[in-house]
Amino acid sequence: MKDKTVPAALLRMHFHDCFIRGCDASVLLYSKGNNKAEKDGPANLSLHGFYVIENAKKEVEAACPGVVSCADILAFAARDAVVLSGGPTWEVPKGRKDGRTSKASETIQLPAPTFNISQLQQSFSQRGLSMDDLVALSGGHTIGFSHCSSFQNRIRNFNATHDIDPTMPPSFAASLRNVCPIKNNAKNAGATMDPSSTAFDNTYFKLILQGKTLFSSDQALLTNPKTKGLVYKFASSKQSFEKAFVNSMIKMSSLNGGQEIRKDCRVVN
Repeated sequence: MKDKTVPAALLRMHFHDCFIRGCDASVLLYSKGNNKAEKDGPANLSLHGFYVIENAKKEVEAACPGVVSCADILAFAARDAVVLSGGPTWEVPKGRKDGRTSKASETIQLPAPTFNISQLQQSFSQRGLSMDDLVALSGGHTIGFSHCSSFQNRIRNFNATHDIDPTMPPSFAASLRNVCPIKNNAKNAGATMDPSSTAFDNTYFKLILQGKTLFSSDQALLTNPKTKGLVYKFASSKQSFEKAFVNSMIKMSSLNGGQEIRKDCRVVN
């Protein structure tokens, strides 16, 4: 309740966990010796809010040791993050196990903010997720914050002919260039994902239609007839978006490849 940035952080953490080796809490493991863990991979350096999962795990272990996996706690936390932000609730399927392997090098498999539609489609289909799931889960970008590095490619040196991504309104690009100067030394410089960045709503889809989202991967949803149709549908109906989001979250969070229930989310037993 004290930190409004935590819900988006937990939702993103769950997503980043599930996309590497399934929802097995491998993203929570600490690096050990020469092995750099997922959380120290470039795509995960801005993840935060780990203490929420670790504190919950301590409480659960005290009440019923060895019963609830870290992966399940993370799945519940992601659901509750959405609810606390004013979004829908759902019944989270249980029974995930925690994995033993966590490699920073594998985080390059995460979908990048610079991806085009075919790269996005490939990334999601490799995990058994459809185009519908891709658009619905992208809606998670309705909450949270992005660092300049994730959208820098669109506001400077976009390509040989354009300095700025032509799909971006010039005034919007100019405002982003202001918060992300060329010699950017501010560690936390960036922008909120949408103006209502702590409220789980369908504003994100309305912004795609105005060209005012941060990532190339967001605007890419308009470049395919199927995904474009879904963007229009979710922009016009918050209810349709919420229903699709819930279905896709349940589907994504059922990808599991773990073997055990960890006593401590940070280390292998």
